[in-house]
Amino acid sequence: MRLDKFLKVSRLIKRRTIANEACDAGRVLVNEKPAKASLNIKQGDFIEIHFGTSSVKVEVLDVTETVKKEEAKELYRYI
Repeated sequence: MRLDKFLKVSRLIKRRTIANEACDAGRVLVNEKPAKASLNIKQGDFIEIHFGTSSVKVEVLDVTETVKKEEAKELYRYI
C-alpha cells in the first residue's frame, strides 16, 4: 500500500492530499529515511511524522485497504 494511502486509512493524517504534501515537504520518515508518498509500506516499517514542533513515531502492524474508524488504531502502535 502507498504511504499516503496508509496514513489516511490509519487516520494518522486526515486527508490523503495532506499526507501527500507532508511527504513532499520531507516531514515523513520511513525507517529513518525521508519518504515519498508513493513508497510501498509493509508490516514492520517504522513511520515518523513531524507536526510543527512535535513528532509521532509508529510501527506498522497491519496493512489493510479499508477499515472502520474504530479499528484504525489496530493498524499501528505508538513508539
